[in-house]
Amino acid sequence: MNSSQGNPPATALVFGNSDVHPRVGDRLDVFLATVLQRSRNHAQTLLKRGLVHVKPASARAEPSYRLRLGDTVTVHPMPPSAPVAGSPAAEAIPLDIIYEDEALLALNKQAGLVVHPAAGHPTGTLVNALVHHLDRRLARRGGNDRSGIVHRLDKDTSGIILIAKTDEAHEHLSRAFARRDVRKTYRALCRGVFRRASGECRSPIGRHPIDRKKMAVMKNPTKGRSAWTDYRVLGQGRHGAEVECLLHTGRTHQIRVHLAHLGHPIWGDLVYGRQHVLPDGTEAPRQMLHAARIEISHPLTGVPLCLEAPLPADYKECRERLVLTDGSNASP
Repeated sequence: MNSSQGNPPATALVFGNSDVHPRVGDRLDVFLATVLQRSRNHAQTLLKRGLVHVKPASARAEPSYRLRLGDTVTVHPMPPSAPVAGSPAAEAIPLDIIYEDEALLALNKQAGLVVHPAAGHPTGTLVNALVHHLDRRLARRGGNDRSGIVHRLDKDTSGIILIAKTDEAHEHLSRAFARRDVRKTYRALCRGVFRRASGECRSPIGRHPIDRKKMAVMKNPTKGRSAWTDYRVLGQGRHGAEVECLLHTGRTHQIRVHLAHLGHPIWGDLVYGRQHVLPDGTEAPRQMLHAARIEISHPLTGVPLCLEAPLPADYKECRERLVLTDGSNASP
C-alpha cells in the first residue's frame, strides 16, 4: 500500500544470528512461517517469488533448506496491490478497543470470533470488523485476508490482540514477536488440584501423530519445537484452579497443550480435555482461556506499553462456580 493510503513503503526484514541461532536445523519455510506469524503456504509463496534471500551465497533459498549457524535471512515484502474482488468485506461487528493511535490498535477479542477468513469462516471474522472500523486503513503486509494481523488467538480464546494499522508498524511488531521481545500473560481455569503454587513446562510441541488437527507434547524432542510456559496458581478449589500463564514461546495451542500435559486441562476445552461439565452440573460455555496482558514496545516510538484486557463475564461466572480460594496454600 502506498503512502497516500496511510502506509509507507515496507522495507525488507532481516533475521540475523540472534534470530536464526535457536532455530538452526529448521526448514527455511517453517522458520519463515514462525517468525512472520503466517502459514507455511505463504512462506513458500515468498520463496517461489524470489522474495527471500539467504547468506552466505552457498545457501539456497528453497523451502527444504535447513538453517545453519551464521545464516542471515532477508525477507522482502510482497509487492503492494489494490483491494481485489474477494477481499474481506466490511462488517459491523462490535469491537472492544483497549488502545488506539495512528499505528496500533489493541482489542479485547470476544470468544467465538475467528481472527481472519479461512476455510469454513469466510465472513464474520475480526478482519471483517477491522475493515469496517478502519475503512481499510490497515497494514497489508500479511495479505488481504489478514490485513493488520500480526499474531492470533484461537476462536474460543478471549483477550488482547494487537493490530497493525501501517506496514511499518506491522514490520516492527513482527520483528518483536520473532525475537520474543513480547511478554504475553494469560489467565486460565483448569481442572484438578495443583500440588505446587508455581512451576513451568518446557516440553516440546508438535503435530499430533494421529490427529493432524491437534498439537501434542512430543516424547522425541526432535519431532517437535521447543515450548516454554510458566504458571502461577491464583486460586485453588476442590475441582479446579485458576492459573496465570506466562508464554516464553508462541507455539500453536501452547497453553492448552502444556496444561493438559501437566494433568490440568482447561475447563471447556473439548480438544485437549475430556470433560466440560462443572462440579455444579453446569457446562463451561467455551475453553476458559483469556489473554489478559501484553507488554511490548510501541512499534514506532519505542515507548513501553503494558496493555490489559478485562476478564469477560463468562470467565468470571465460571470462576465463581469453581469456588476457588487463595492459591498460596499450595507448596512453593
